[in-house]
Amino acid sequence: MKYGESTFDILYLVLVILWGCQILKKARNKTERLMGTSALVLGIGDAFHLVPRVLNYFIEADFSAALGIGKLVTSITMTLFYVLVYYIWIGYYKKTEDKRLTCFVWALTALRVIICLFPQNGWLTNEGGVLWGILRNIPFTALGCLVVALYYGTRNETKHFRFVWLYITLSFLFYLPVAVGASLVPMLGMLMLPKTVCYLLLVWTFRAATNDEPRGV
Repeated sequence: MKYGESTFDILYLVLVILWGCQILKKARNKTERLMGTSALVLGIGDAFHLVPRVLNYFIEADFSAALGIGKLVTSITMTLFYVLVYYIWIGYYKKTEDKRLTCFVWALTALRVIICLFPQNGWLTNEGGVLWGILRNIPFTALGCLVVALYYGTRNETKHFRFVWLYITLSFLFYLPVAVGASLVPMLGMLMLPKTVCYLLLVWTFRAATNDEPRGV
């Protein structure tokens, strides 16, 4: 178990960060730079949690604080990732930015971050309760639903992004049971594996789009 999961986690981090660098290197416009940046935010943010998780399998030490703080960092960077995905949608599909919608996106982001910073989340002990797991994921889920709705509405306009809405939807369906109930049912943590595959597919989509004819601004 520890070898399989550790290999998967390391491979995921390497691929996402590598693809992010490749996208940035090939980027021809602002939107493609956002794609590369979002991949790096995702990969580097997840590393704060996954690296201590891997080390915890092989080193006899108390990693509770490192794992908890890693979850906090990942919670914030995941949120920022979806903000970038929102801006990618605007740029890639050449939409006129709706200021009210953008304000709503940032309001959900701020609310998510503020709730995550409350000590009741128990980050330092890596033992957050169910209640706070639900509270901090309400604005995050709302942000995810908004992004899904946007990409679903434009799914037939391009070949590369037609499944983005599905990858994001599945990632949330796999993530939420873990975020809310893993402290009570540890086996739910296995759902993070398919969630991670969804992220790989999403970043691969950005990479494929960057290799194609330029779109966006």
